[in-house]
Amino acid sequence: MGKQLAFYFEQKHCVGCKTCQIACKDKNDLAVGQLFRKVNEFEGGTYERKGAAVIPNIYAFWLSISCNHCVNPVCVEHCPTAALQKRSEDGIVYIEQDRCIGCQQCVNYCPYDAPQYNPATQKVGKCDFCRDLLSEGKAPACVSSCPLRVLDYGTLDVLRQKYGALNQTNGMPSADITQPALVITPHRDAISK
Repeated sequence: MGKQLAFYFEQKHCVGCKTCQIACKDKNDLAVGQLFRKVNEFEGGTYERKGAAVIPNIYAFWLSISCNHCVNPVCVEHCPTAALQKRSEDGIVYIEQDRCIGCQQCVNYCPYDAPQYNPATQKVGKCDFCRDLLSEGKAPACVSSCPLRVLDYGTLDVLRQKYGALNQTNGMPSADITQPALVITPHRDAISK
């Protein structure tokens, strides 16, 4: 395989504005209830009483996630019609819509909830890394729309050299399942202590 494209997410500075989610939904003209990129909030903590004072020990962080174009995509492995493909030149996982029969095997197997079934078309869709924009030399819609620039993309090797190899935080499935092509700079509360 050639280079493996990957997403980078600087979780520690994400404010959960969902601009990336909206840009993706708009670019792909998705139906109500369909999201190829999702921003989820995680919060928790406690309060501690010290005398008359109440000291907060609380946290909140966000996770912006789409298809991770995994190194070992289980969706591709379980697609009975080979509609799901992994491109050899860049590792992008995409769906050939004319081959999709809407069986939802990919939906059932993907640990990231990336493939989305559309009842109107009776087919499955998902993030395709904005292949059309990449072919024009442009960034994916989610990346270019982020006002805080916490999303980026590049080859997995380069992103790992630049930011490290962390590819999961709290709230995510085990990276061992599919080896997601994702690099994360975590929020301080998103890593188990």
